[in-house]
Amino acid sequence: MAPAPTHDVLGIGNAIVDVIGQTDDAFLSSYGLVKGAMTLVDAAGAKRLYDAMGPATEMSGGSAANTIAGLASLGGRGAFIGKISDDQLGGIFRHDITSVGIDFATPPAAADGTPTGMCLVYVTPDGERTMQTFLGVCGELGPEDIDGAQVAAASVTYLEGYLWDPPDAREAFFTAATAAHEAGRRVALTLSDPFVVDRHRTGLREFTENHVDILFANEAEITSLYEVESFDSALQHVRGHCEIAALTRSAKGSVIVSGDEVHIVDAEPVAAVIDTTGAGDLYAAGFLHGLTQERPLAGCARIGSIAAAEIISHIGARPQRGLAELVAEKLG
Repeated sequence: MAPAPTHDVLGIGNAIVDVIGQTDDAFLSSYGLVKGAMTLVDAAGAKRLYDAMGPATEMSGGSAANTIAGLASLGGRGAFIGKISDDQLGGIFRHDITSVGIDFATPPAAADGTPTGMCLVYVTPDGERTMQTFLGVCGELGPEDIDGAQVAAASVTYLEGYLWDPPDAREAFFTAATAAHEAGRRVALTLSDPFVVDRHRTGLREFTENHVDILFANEAEITSLYEVESFDSALQHVRGHCEIAALTRSAKGSVIVSGDEVHIVDAEPVAAVIDTTGAGDLYAAGFLHGLTQERPLAGCARIGSIAAAEIISHIGARPQRGLAELVAEKLG
């Protein structure tokens, strides 16, 4: 019998620092930035834009890291594996993620190598966010960064689909999934982005069917994975391919499929949608928190919906109020 887990969820993902600043349309035009888009930039481009940026707020980000931060806000025990460098932004990432109670023991890469990843976020007066992302060293995560003992000590290991692009990081996923299952633990995967699915459909489908217990996907991602036109067709395809599929549909709520069970859960109402960044990350946080507390699947989805609603009600992908208190208010 496996020992009791020391963590509820271990996240493995991109360790990125979000640098958020106010700007205007003239600045975007002067640097040729496409308003409202997310564009990948190289180190030189990131430095040029960072140096030109006005006063900014710097905080640790990344999809799986956001999920684990949400889990901590719900009262869960979280850990994270992600690649940073021994530089200023790496220090910011480590400080932020550990300050909310998350275990982050991944050693930094040397400061004279690839820098820590950053996402420069330009917020214009109309609330639109224009993002320039430099992945940096986080894309260099490999199997050697996976601590098998740490994986074995978590109830669920949660994998960020964005990391499927770099081959070494992909190998790290197989290493982590093997360690988790050998210890009798579960593996969760978020597909992250329909473009990731388009690039790696066959590999992701095989990995999901053979190594994943809990799959998170939105409507665009799940229909892309199975190359079908309708959500209902995708739902039928995913049934039986993993233990649980949690499929989000924005304002239509979410659908949970597990064997013969199907649960349809409404989205949590919000007064105003300010910024949808991180909605899927926080939904996963709420769902996984419920699951590791042995709540029924519909209850897990409800907690996910509450967490997602909090995050879309303000700018930024980290909670601005304690999610444990919010869930207690909503669920009694």
